[in-house]
Amino acid sequence: MSTTSPPNSPPGPSRTAGVPARAVTVLAALAVALVPAFVLAPGPVAGSVSGGGHGDRRDLEDRLSASFVDYWESGERSLPPGLRGVVDYWSRYHVVKAVVAAVLLAVLIALAVLLRNAFLRAGALTAGRRAALASAGAFVAALALFSLAMVMANIQGALAPFSSLMSMLPVHASHGELADALGEIRRQLAGYPDAGGPTPPPLEVMVSDFRRYHAVLAVTATVVALSFVAVSAVSWRRFAGTAASDRRTRRVFRASGLLRALLAAAVLVIAAANTATTADPAPALLAFFEGGW
Repeated sequence: MSTTSPPNSPPGPSRTAGVPARAVTVLAALAVALVPAFVLAPGPVAGSVSGGGHGDRRDLEDRLSASFVDYWESGERSLPPGLRGVVDYWSRYHVVKAVVAAVLLAVLIALAVLLRNAFLRAGALTAGRRAALASAGAFVAALALFSLAMVMANIQGALAPFSSLMSMLPVHASHGELADALGEIRRQLAGYPDAGGPTPPPLEVMVSDFRRYHAVLAVTATVVALSFVAVSAVSWRRFAGTAASDRRTRRVFRASGLLRALLAAAVLVIAAANTATTADPAPALLAFFEGGW
């Protein structure tokens, strides 16, 4: 007696109707492992590459403050060995963080795509499981946006480490050599570029690096905004090409297209602000040394 199902019998449950558990588990495990790596790995890795670390944050701040004063008092464009060592370490530190953040971003994007596709195929699932898939997808997407911001910030720090390091200076110091140096820098920046005499070479370097610091973010923000525009256009195209009866798929692509368009607009505002600072960095640098950055 044949055991073959009749031609018109309903198909069995699809193996792809649910969540691809193994792939989701692997990607989730990778994401969980990369989060502490992002926090803990950069210091030791950057230190091993540069021939030695800089202890904890307080030690790094102390080394930076001392070498910064030496640099200002030198009156030279080139960084002294002490400050050069700190700046090189800080650049490598941000390179490591950027790489880890980029890998984490890729993992989270892959995980978000799996969850989205599972949600679109979730017709046979209960409403509770569909809601769980939607919540998980939204959570992963939020983490991906945060990872993207970390990639952008660390590219900025890697390519303009001097300006990134200056955020660790105690700009409110009220006495000592550092306070004197900061006071002179503020006076020079208040009248920059015509402060009643030639601009000290160290200040020219600071202004130039601060310009690069904001130019890097302007470029990366523009690239990210254009990427969001492209993804939004794809989402709207897929929305238009989906049958009206497939409401869930249309809702997903409509929401995706709208969200990406809003994100593109927000990132373009960041790009525009940094472009303006790139064109005239001295006022923003003065605001930083006055404690406003």
